[in-house]
Amino acid sequence: MCGIIGYVGKRDGLSILLKGLERLEYRGYDSSGIAILQNKTIKYVKKAGKVEELKSSLKQSPLMGKVGIAHTRWATHGEPNDINSHPHLDITGKIALVHNGIIENYQDLKKILYEENINCVSDTDSEVLVQLISLIYNKSNKLSFQDSVRAALKEVVGAYGIVVICSDFPEMVISARMGSPLVLGLGDDEYFIASDASPIIEHTRDVIYLDDGEMAVVNDNKYYISNINSKKIISKVVDSIDLSIQEIEKGEFSHFMLKEIFDQKHSITDTMRGRLNFKDGTTFLGGIIDQIESIKSASRIYITACGTSWHAGLIGKHLIEYYARIPVHVEYASEFRYRNAIIDNDTVLLAISQSGETADTLAAIKKGKNKGALVLGICNVVGSSISRVTDAGIYTHAGPEIGVASTKAFTAQVTVLIMLALKLGRKMGIAKTKGKKIIQSLNKISKDVAYILNSYEDIKKVAEKTSKAENFLYLGRGINFPVALEGALKLKEISYIHAEGYPAAEMKHGPIALIDEKMPVVILAPHDNTFLKILSNIQEVKSRKGIIITITDRPNSELTNLSDYVLIVPKTHQHVFPITSSIILQILAFELALLKGCNVDKPRNLAKSVTVE
Repeated sequence: MCGIIGYVGKRDGLSILLKGLERLEYRGYDSSGIAILQNKTIKYVKKAGKVEELKSSLKQSPLMGKVGIAHTRWATHGEPNDINSHPHLDITGKIALVHNGIIENYQDLKKILYEENINCVSDTDSEVLVQLISLIYNKSNKLSFQDSVRAALKEVVGAYGIVVICSDFPEMVISARMGSPLVLGLGDDEYFIASDASPIIEHTRDVIYLDDGEMAVVNDNKYYISNINSKKIISKVVDSIDLSIQEIEKGEFSHFMLKEIFDQKHSITDTMRGRLNFKDGTTFLGGIIDQIESIKSASRIYITACGTSWHAGLIGKHLIEYYARIPVHVEYASEFRYRNAIIDNDTVLLAISQSGETADTLAAIKKGKNKGALVLGICNVVGSSISRVTDAGIYTHAGPEIGVASTKAFTAQVTVLIMLALKLGRKMGIAKTKGKKIIQSLNKISKDVAYILNSYEDIKKVAEKTSKAENFLYLGRGINFPVALEGALKLKEISYIHAEGYPAAEMKHGPIALIDEKMPVVILAPHDNTFLKILSNIQEVKSRKGIIITITDRPNSELTNLSDYVLIVPKTHQHVFPITSSIILQILAFELALLKGCNVDKPRNLAKSVTVE
């Protein structure tokens, strides 16, 4: 869960690397560092804290050179401090390495190093790898530096995305991947290596995505890609990045998260563009068109995901079972891979991930494929690992999401799941009129989102009135229970306020004991078949003096009298309500976090793309 950037070319490497780190900081921000080849010597600066801390240190110790590597870290092994920051250097000071991933057998490798009188100075697993490369390179007269890196990687158990430089080869940069994403950018007489495309797009649009088990060597203004184990040269397709600089910058907004909340005026529509069939009350999903019959005939569907995407999956379960009548099981990817689930040729596995790089979800995909399931993906990043390893899939078109707490990616995922469920339902025989009703609601969603955003000040006032609360409870029924979970997660992630989401009926089975005059209770109350039951839950909270925040699509006098605050979304289809109501919850969490003085875009201990298991 770290950000890597490497450069080799004719320009000033420091400015490119620093700018790249700023673009990548959403992937990890508890320490950072840079190593540059300067007069055939590796010079480096690394610092605990955010990239700004590194920039301050570099003013005192400037680096100059045209070949270098840099890293921004989310700590796994070893606390965030200067010593544990990357890059790591070998004992000779001639080799530097940055690493994303986890080396599971680092203790065994450390023993081998110790027997060779090589002691690591940091607490990280990453340093073990650079010391092992150095040991092999310096002990063998027969192996090239490239082959020394290969030999070291063959000893590694775990995941890695690495970039390595050596002062003996001042124009060479080596990168390799196994489980952690890397992309090679091809410029005009220059090359870039990064964890994702964000630090590359202002320099080039031409990229090559490395796959697991591949190594890229850039040297003397040329590059080649080969298999790590066999050394076989691999011919790769050069892809083009379809991304703009403006999409990864805040623009007029104070925070990325706020920008991305407001982006939903168009990101949801972008996800639906060209996919709604108004005449037939169905959808067109080109990415899975050849798999529809297989999905229809499946005995079961597993949806697997993590975090916010898992919440989207729970909504997807309601939708698919409602429209297509296929049994759906929603699984945490981190648990699914270790469970003896029933998976066979009649199983469909649907993996959901914003980044398309979530390590646990990729492991679940591998398990599904090995057992013969049809594996589909829903992700937001073209060229990501999930988009390449699944049999087919559907892209959301939310655009880059930089804020760590997911907003527009979640609503785009739910939008895709509505379209998928409707597609399957129409194929299974549900009435055209039923399909048209939900499509009509989807078609006006940009206006509904605009209405909610225009009500921003009303939501902000609720946050101001409840900012002293230490606990929140979120309640929803049916398809809106996952929305309650997502609302609680948003609040926890960015404000550090303890919050729990519950099925409203389950409140009586425990959480009701917590309710008092200090407890805000956020209640999702659409006018669907659960409304009267929700009304009873509100009365139960009221009788215990809880602070009631009701989100509804049709306020009435009873709701108004019972609630302390009523927040309104436009009247919509019951299956679209989860999208519009979740935007209110995003704004509420954002404003509460601001009032508490939290770093909304970079909440403590979290990173955007979880590329370690």
